[in-house]
Amino acid sequence: MNYEPVIGMEVHIELDTRSKMFCSCSAQFFGIEPNTNVCPVCLGMPGALPVINKRAVEFTIMTGLALNCQIQRHSVFARKNYFYPDLPKGYQISQYELPLCLNGYVDIQTEAGPKRIRVRRAHLEEDTGKLTHVGEHSLVDLNRAGVPLLEIVTEADIHSAEEAYAYVTKLRQLVRYLGVSTGDMEKGAMRCEVNLSLKNAESGEWGTKVEVKNLNSFRAVRNAIAYEIERQTQVLNSGGTIEQVTMGWDESNGRTVLQRTKEGDTGYRYFPEPDLPPLDLEQAWIDDIAAALPELPDAKLARYTGDYGLPAADAAVLAEDRAVAEFFDAAVAAATNEVDVSPKLISNWVSGELFRRLSESGADISAVKITPEQLVSLIKLVAGNTINQSAAKKVFGVMFDSGRAPQNIVEELGLQQISSADALRPIAQQVIAEHPGPVEQFKSGKEGIINFLVGQIMRATRGKADPKLAEQTLRDLMQD
Repeated sequence: MNYEPVIGMEVHIELDTRSKMFCSCSAQFFGIEPNTNVCPVCLGMPGALPVINKRAVEFTIMTGLALNCQIQRHSVFARKNYFYPDLPKGYQISQYELPLCLNGYVDIQTEAGPKRIRVRRAHLEEDTGKLTHVGEHSLVDLNRAGVPLLEIVTEADIHSAEEAYAYVTKLRQLVRYLGVSTGDMEKGAMRCEVNLSLKNAESGEWGTKVEVKNLNSFRAVRNAIAYEIERQTQVLNSGGTIEQVTMGWDESNGRTVLQRTKEGDTGYRYFPEPDLPPLDLEQAWIDDIAAALPELPDAKLARYTGDYGLPAADAAVLAEDRAVAEFFDAAVAAATNEVDVSPKLISNWVSGELFRRLSESGADISAVKITPEQLVSLIKLVAGNTINQSAAKKVFGVMFDSGRAPQNIVEELGLQQISSADALRPIAQQVIAEHPGPVEQFKSGKEGIINFLVGQIMRATRGKADPKLAEQTLRDLMQD
């Protein structure tokens, strides 16, 4: 029997604020000595009262706007009651019936083309602590308890592991563009949960939902969904039934494992948080936040392909990271009045030589010493035949290491291109005299051998010759 996967996702994103959601403790917890960034509020001490972090609310609104959500001017915090060792209060302050953000969407790219994933809600809550299991014991670290957490819940619009992968990568790109989160899954700043069932392709009847929790990498999201689809299919085809349970992902064995039977929302006994007032936001503040949003990836892609005529693949590479896109945009702006420096040329240098150097050095573009204006100056030197492409790469290497201006490097290293036919003619004559065999092959119709002869001129001039002029000079001499 054929089944169609029906998948909804819940993604938890830690907001990159300086302090926690309801107290003034530092929100930094990764690599910090356990239980040092804590206070009576995040430890759940009796009588300690929470205070709402305004910056976390602002970050949530920013993300909601980027997700095309309706921002609710009135929202309410609630207590989500459950007992677990890393939850010091015995409840989590979250949002339930009245969240901040509703009814948005994210557009993703699939093999079949663009697809829209609806976002049901995005709400603000506090994170829990963290358990570390050592042998038969579990250690509790509450540094993470109370860190602002944004939960984004989709409708069941995802139908494959690849679509889920595209969605979570797009989501991380958005929060990084906004600067509201690092989205670093390895450090727990972004954690994914999947709700998956199989729909009978003939009857249209939906199957029982299974939850897969705490997926902490894109690879885990894709592999866990693929495995769970296969597992449920085999159970149904063998006459079994799917139980509503919560599964975990065993990365080392590549399989989902049972964690617990699933509780419904009634098990959490939600009720309004009595120690916090409702959030009643002014529309003017929401409008100010919307006006300050950066240009988002989809808008950049449209501009790069539309205004600059870049191929979609090139535009996607440039728009992937906000810092890279801003470097490219600054270079294009610096080249506005330069006829010979096109956005395509700048794109080639950024995605080519710059990316190669960044990869080799392990550096981030924020640490690059080359300015966008210097890159444009280098491209001008090539376009104006002052240096050739080979010399330009050498100059770029020095610029990358030192941040020096390209013209100064060219003069210091003596890399100016020989672009005079009169200067190249005696060198070409010598090459022809020293390589009679290849010359005869060329004259007999073997066109490709010209590249060997040009290479000899480049060697003799230490790479300073204009390759096109060198080839033309050789052709002229060999036809005499």
